[in-house]
Amino acid sequence: MAGVFLLAFVSGVLAVRLGLPAFLGYLAVGVLLGLGGFPGDQLLDLFADLGVYLLLFTVGLGLRLERLFRKEVLGTGALQLLLLPPFLLLLYLLGLAQNPLALLVLAVALINPSTVLLARVLQGRGELAALHGQMALGISVFLDVASLALLILVGFQGAGPSGFLVLLFPLLRPLLVRLFALAQGAELKLLLGVALALLGAEAARLLGAPEALGALFMGLGLARHPGAGEVAERLWALREIFLLGFFVKAGMAVGPDGVFAGLLLLLFLLLKPLFLFLPLVRQGFRARTAFLVGLGLATYSEFALVAAGVLQALGSMTEQGVGAVALAVGGSFLLAAPLLQRAHRLYEAWKPWLARLERPGLHPDEEPQGALGARWLVVGMGRTGAAAYRFLVERGEAVLGLDSDPSKVEYHTAKGRRVLYGDAEDPALWEGLDLTGVRGVILALPDLEARLRATRALRQRGFRGVVGAVSYAREEDAPLKEAGVDVIFHPLLEAGERLAERVLQEGEA
Repeated sequence: MAGVFLLAFVSGVLAVRLGLPAFLGYLAVGVLLGLGGFPGDQLLDLFADLGVYLLLFTVGLGLRLERLFRKEVLGTGALQLLLLPPFLLLLYLLGLAQNPLALLVLAVALINPSTVLLARVLQGRGELAALHGQMALGISVFLDVASLALLILVGFQGAGPSGFLVLLFPLLRPLLVRLFALAQGAELKLLLGVALALLGAEAARLLGAPEALGALFMGLGLARHPGAGEVAERLWALREIFLLGFFVKAGMAVGPDGVFAGLLLLLFLLLKPLFLFLPLVRQGFRARTAFLVGLGLATYSEFALVAAGVLQALGSMTEQGVGAVALAVGGSFLLAAPLLQRAHRLYEAWKPWLARLERPGLHPDEEPQGALGARWLVVGMGRTGAAAYRFLVERGEAVLGLDSDPSKVEYHTAKGRRVLYGDAEDPALWEGLDLTGVRGVILALPDLEARLRATRALRQRGFRGVVGAVSYAREEDAPLKEAGVDVIFHPLLEAGERLAERVLQEGEA
């Protein structure tokens, strides 16, 4: 087993170096082991089970239904279920599941995109709070919940009356909260999380219900507790280590019988962006927003692989079916990861065709057309941008703030500040924005690529005013200067220098 773990480590490192999730490396190791005739191992089975328990326990901890209740999320998420008929027909013809309910669970799980990959890419680009990022994540969470609900249904299929007592686990919340209050250190909170996940699994087994669902409902008992996020954070690394066993086992199931089915599932992946793009455009959103959301969700979720594993444990799916799903999930990541990194460039290349599908008139994600008489623009109204905005206003300057996060726009507007929706990475912002009278632009954006795009767009427009930008590493200075930034500020470095300067002054006084 030590050799399997070392091989998984090396393969995981290679996957991360290629910009892919580490679990694809684990799947690859499983495929190699399966082709090499590796018979499996009890420790690997134990790791796989513990990984699934901890995963579903943390899913229960973090379940937030309120994120779903937005018109575009509910509408577009529900429209994704229109993909069910072709997916159900394909899965039935391939014989991947043993009964109609299992087919439905697997179909919904495959419609579900990868929330993990999406969040990682959006975070890397600083677009988690952008309108298209929020919409994509909301739709993904909607489909996560739909998949989870159906998995719960199939899990209780055939369970005796006592098995349904698992549904009462969340009523243990008062006891769980008291236990959490006793856990004062980080190691005790980690121990408590593992103990509760295992307790849920063991109790479910004794009651005749699926063990994974016991861990899920035990996690729901602590959902929305102020410390639930901390427990989930402590469990994250441990969960990923144990899931290594699950992904290696899934890779071992990939065989010649499942290759054809996996490739067909990959071909069906092309339908997903279309079923996201068209509904959003028909709701009035611009083609750019609809394209970024559609491309962001054009993957199969690793949760589909977990669902396949649970279905196999319940006797509702064959090992060859799990292998086919593993191949489809891994292939979707390999295809989607490079496309997601180039999403903005791809849209610009295809804009002439995609923009024709937009509905006429104003759109809810319309970029502003004028600077409203402002002399200074602050792009990115986070902590740094908000501080710059307040400083300029206090000196009597006319300032306009722009941000791609609607919640930030709403917050600052409620404070009486002039802040509008504006996505700095959208060329339409700079093409339509009237910069007459604007003396300078401050770019307080977290993503380097966003700062570079905005600066280049400004200079291409012929803007001759001052452009200032934050820089979070010395390596960012050269490309920013080359793009046309006049003033560079290092908030992390210079904050420490100012603090030391003030301490020295106080000490000499």
